[in-house]
Amino acid sequence: MDLDKRISQKIKESIKAKENIRLETLRSIKSAIILIKTKSSEKKDLTENEEINLLQKLVKQRRESADIFRSQKRDDLANSEEAQLKIIKEFLPKQMEDFELEKIINDIILKVDAKSMKDMGKVMVNVNKIVAGRADSKKIAEIVKKILS
Repeated sequence: MDLDKRISQKIKESIKAKENIRLETLRSIKSAIILIKTKSSEKKDLTENEEINLLQKLVKQRRESADIFRSQKRDDLANSEEAQLKIIKEFLPKQMEDFELEKIINDIILKVDAKSMKDMGKVMVNVNKIVAGRADSKKIAEIVKKILS
């Protein structure tokens, strides 16, 4: 079942269960999906990669908002953002463990013959193709820097 249908189903369940934060979060995901679909000239369903990228973007927004609210001493709003963050993460594929990620990165470094930080871009592109949504780009960059330096 594609993300749009799963979200619609979860919205119905949340309405019945009267889960307001969950409902608000699911509606924001649905809204983002509709926005992307209407932006493109042809009305098509999103690919799995597009869905993952959308969810990662929403996770990043929530994380940044929570950090800003915490710095402003607004823990109530930060907690709300973090609750939404957890709900959005439910729809993302299971994240890879660091050791799995390091193994993939090491394999790619050997494959593209990366020797220094100048080659980081080549490594990042190839790693992102393989892990596609199962690892945070920030974490990937961190590990690549550690290995290449």
